[in-house]
Amino acid sequence: MQSVADIKAPISNELKIFESHFKNSLKSEVSLLDKITHYIIKRKGKQMRPMFVFLCAKLNGEINDDTYTAASLIELLHTATLVHDDVVDDASHRRGFFSLNALWKNKIAVLVGDYLLSRGLLLSVEKGQFKLLGIVSKAVQEMSEGELLQMEKARKLDIDEEQYFKIIRQKTASLIGACCAAGSASVNVGLEKQNEMHSFGELVGMAFQIKDDLFDYQLMNKTGKPTGIDIKERKMTLPLIYALNHAERSKRKWLVNSVRKHNENKTRVKEVMEYVRGSGGIEYATDKMNEYAQSALKLLENFSPSPSRDSLAALVNYTILREK
Repeated sequence: MQSVADIKAPISNELKIFESHFKNSLKSEVSLLDKITHYIIKRKGKQMRPMFVFLCAKLNGEINDDTYTAASLIELLHTATLVHDDVVDDASHRRGFFSLNALWKNKIAVLVGDYLLSRGLLLSVEKGQFKLLGIVSKAVQEMSEGELLQMEKARKLDIDEEQYFKIIRQKTASLIGACCAAGSASVNVGLEKQNEMHSFGELVGMAFQIKDDLFDYQLMNKTGKPTGIDIKERKMTLPLIYALNHAERSKRKWLVNSVRKHNENKTRVKEVMEYVRGSGGIEYATDKMNEYAQSALKLLENFSPSPSRDSLAALVNYTILREK
């Protein structure tokens, strides 16, 4: 597996320039806001989403000002959703740092999320990039719908495999699809090629989310997150759905009852995790993840060989082989 630094190589200069663009897009005359946005910049992640934007742009043409606008827009709206997510989940940490709501309380965190969202919208309007705004706004709509559908299913515990795939396509894959579509749109390729890149991003996003769901069942993981969280939050992920579908009636009843009524009981959660591991659920989910990854790699074969294509292929493999 290639390192993130190696994958970034064809766009390393562009990513450095992007950091300056993104920083400028966050500036405010309100000192508290400036302090908070500086904290956001300092705790940036691997820059996976800007990487998809720039690599897809370079795969289809020459990176230009519109590409930087696309990457900044994606990052602004994505960061806004993360800030709001932490408030909804009452999360105290994000990427190994304290979350905004942990440091500045919920009210300020929500307002900062709103500010980031509005900056993204304004950036699009200022640059006249309504096409990019449409692509990204659609993704944010789908992400919200996916999260709400997951919450609804967590209450009823009636999710099946088809609904699971719909949820992860909306809440995770839609944004990576938007990254790829926005990157290609920024270099003025046709709608057919944009849709092809969007499909590529969605396939990678599906594999990415299944990998995240698998982390929750690892005996030892390097994500920094405790295991069993999905069960505690009554989230029905693919390994558990498989276990339920292949369980005897009495065992199925025990599993549903454990998730519904005993999700705070550490011993019971551990027993459910052990059952899922022994049911073949992990292997089944891994196979599905690999299927999505292979479909994404197959789609890349439609493009001429280039360093950008190689990096996108490496990014697909990184998605399924990463340890955190």
